[in-house]
Amino acid sequence: MKRTFILLLITCLSGSLFAQQEENFPKLDNPMSVSYLKKNLRKSHPRLVLNSSIESEVRKKIKSDPAIKNYYEAVKLNAEKILDKPYLQRIVTGRRLLSVSREALYRINMLGMVYRMDKDPRMLDRLNNEVIAVCKFSDWNPSHYLDVAEMSMAVALAVDWGYDKLPASTIDLAINALIEKGINPSWEDEKNNAHWAYGGNNWNQVCNGGMVAASIAVAEKAPELAAKTIKRALDGIPSALASYLPDGVYPEGATYWGYGTGFSVITCAMLESAFGTDFGHTKHKGYMESAMFRVMSEAPSGMFYNYADCGDHRGDENGYADITLAWFGTKTGNKAFFEKERLLAPPESFGRLPRLGGAALVWLSQYKEKPGVEVPSIWYGRGHNPIAIFTGDNGYYFGGKGGRATTSHGNMDAGSFIFEINGVRWVIDPGNQDYNTLEQTGFDLWSSAQNSQRWTLLTKNNYGHSTLTVNNQLHVNNGQATLVEVIEGDKPEAIFDITAPYGTTLKKAIRKFKKDSPVSLMITDEIETSPETDLITWQLMTTAWVELINDGAILHQDNKMLEIKNISHPDLALSVVSLDPAPMALDKQIKGLKRVELRIPAWTIKGGKSTIIIQLRSLQ
Repeated sequence: MKRTFILLLITCLSGSLFAQQEENFPKLDNPMSVSYLKKNLRKSHPRLVLNSSIESEVRKKIKSDPAIKNYYEAVKLNAEKILDKPYLQRIVTGRRLLSVSREALYRINMLGMVYRMDKDPRMLDRLNNEVIAVCKFSDWNPSHYLDVAEMSMAVALAVDWGYDKLPASTIDLAINALIEKGINPSWEDEKNNAHWAYGGNNWNQVCNGGMVAASIAVAEKAPELAAKTIKRALDGIPSALASYLPDGVYPEGATYWGYGTGFSVITCAMLESAFGTDFGHTKHKGYMESAMFRVMSEAPSGMFYNYADCGDHRGDENGYADITLAWFGTKTGNKAFFEKERLLAPPESFGRLPRLGGAALVWLSQYKEKPGVEVPSIWYGRGHNPIAIFTGDNGYYFGGKGGRATTSHGNMDAGSFIFEINGVRWVIDPGNQDYNTLEQTGFDLWSSAQNSQRWTLLTKNNYGHSTLTVNNQLHVNNGQATLVEVIEGDKPEAIFDITAPYGTTLKKAIRKFKKDSPVSLMITDEIETSPETDLITWQLMTTAWVELINDGAILHQDNKMLEIKNISHPDLALSVVSLDPAPMALDKQIKGLKRVELRIPAWTIKGGKSTIIIQLRSLQ
């Protein structure tokens, strides 16, 4: 049976509608006050992620469950390696202390969890010294608050998990540092910090999570400060959860889903262990549905659908399970979210675990599988950055998108797509590139204005994506391309209205993707020109070797072949533009990168309307 959705007022969908969605998004429960804090906060330690009953259950699971035992062995291996490392120093890279804060959070997670489980005095001693080292920093770099947030969480976990045996002097030092270097700076410049406290991206999740951890840790010494900071977090977090609306698509891509959602997950775990409630996180449909977005974003090749500033791969090349995804597995019982086979791999194969990997032992231990849940072959989601994904046999994977460039970490990639089959990614997204390298040159990476330097980069502009370009011009930065319709069935279709990014250079542009066979993808563009239309360029990005033929091209890669068949304009030849090396020295250099183009002069289009039809078909 086919199922179709159609969005009303598609051409009017804009930032105002998203703002309305967020305004109507259910808030978290927020009874927080000084009296509530004093009455409901668990008095005993630990109380961050762990508490006495949770800790007892985790120990039992380590003994009884091979997967949990395996994972804990990997945590212990990580902790042992930390013992020989030099202590952290306040080294700022560019404008960030973030790498130091993240290393602190990693170390505390590993050392602290092994101490809680085994009471190993070596781990406690190292934990003590790690805390002293970072608490003696002059500050935690409040000009870039992610740095403060991650460091605050690290120190809060250390104090809580080591509370029973850490020297009183260390606890006092840490609590004072959490107040003076962690929480207070977030209130001293509240106007400027509002961008993260109530923002709609990962900064909200990370920074509010760090402040929640710090507030719980200092609650006895500074109850008023703790209560108002947690209250602010519970008020602000829904703005970040709204970005998952309505279907779970994370606008910044799968790796940023891992970052932002990972801190939401640990925030939930901390609130549950300390107060007995997550204050309503799991009631929010888009947030909970985002786990399937994460699953569907990983292609059979192991690469991500890497739109926005998403990384190309999972980032866990050593093979450990996705611990953020596992939390959703624990909450839902969906085995697709709990990568048990990875947990059963030899502990030494895990390598370096993620920095929240110690805390993750808790929710990994709480997982109970429920039957009857399947991963779909067709998945789509609307919102700020709408996407559609088709999968199938032979490693078939298609991902296409709408969106707008001004979305957080957004690119001029509306209408772009990736395609892989038989283990080969034939159509690529150029992906992310290192921020610090660009920033050190004075490059204006973060402005999304129409004339921003950001759009000179191949990874950010439409010239580096598999979409349409009109008149050799950049897309309109705030033009929102919408997902109009998805038709499910044996030959699914995803239809995007990509008109808005072209401003006045086109009257209409509708892009349709159809899985027209188990080994092919059909791309159809319905175009209506305007008086300003001069040239329409159909683009495909690939790293394959390109053989041009009469009615298209043959791509060659890994001893396999893919045909690009120019169905609609066989009289116009495709051309190839080499982008290796890339146009600018600051561009990401991608080996073998090239753009396959079909260039259609507007004067050849009769009646102002044209349809471009291109088929991609595996020849294996």
